[in-house]
Amino acid sequence: MIDQEQAQDSAFETRRRRAGIAAFAAGALVTLAFFSFFPGLPHVIDWGAIVAAFGVGVIARWACQSRMNRKNAGSPG
Repeated sequence: MIDQEQAQDSAFETRRRRAGIAAFAAGALVTLAFFSFFPGLPHVIDWGAIVAAFGVGVIARWACQSRMNRKNAGSPG
């Protein structure tokens, strides 16, 4: 019984980690694309855009993982 719970926790942590990586990458890429192609902005990726993309990626990762934790806490078992 304990082994099964540990396997489920391990599987959840793996899914949580992968989702966090995907959310970070998506947030960073969308932000870089915004700074690259949005009309009216200088079409140059500078350090400010990179830092902003990193920040948005971190926030997206945090939001994704907190949502997964909240969803998992409500599930039975």
